[in-house]
Amino acid sequence: MTAVDVFKLGLHIKQIQQRKQLAVDAGLAPLGTTMSQWIVLRNIAAHPGKSAHELAQVTFQTDQSFGALVSRLVDRGLVERAQGPGRRLLHRLTDDGAALLKRCDPLVERALRDQFGNLDDTELGQLHALLERIVARPPSS
Repeated sequence: MTAVDVFKLGLHIKQIQQRKQLAVDAGLAPLGTTMSQWIVLRNIAAHPGKSAHELAQVTFQTDQSFGALVSRLVDRGLVERAQGPGRRLLHRLTDDGAALLKRCDPLVERALRDQFGNLDDTELGQLHALLERIVARPPSS
């Protein structure tokens, strides 16, 4: 059995992430949005009425960075906030936000398919299954 260079593996994952980010951002630029904004819009659409804290967690952001990002989306008329119980602000897409998300999705899919274009469907399925196994494992303390 050959030892795998886990350092190189980690570096490759980071390189793929960076290339994916650049490709998606380039694809979304004509719509005036970014991958980070698309992720927020997508998660608000999937979880309407969730608090900023809950949405920050599912978008892998701090509460502060999520708040700044969603404020820009509110200013653009893409997201609405409503007062929830206590100090919670609940979020939902506006019609304009839903329309933008619908326009973004095919552009993101095209950018992602291009990034993984040298893998066939079987290989993509294998990669997906392996990554799901890694993600499902609880992080070490």
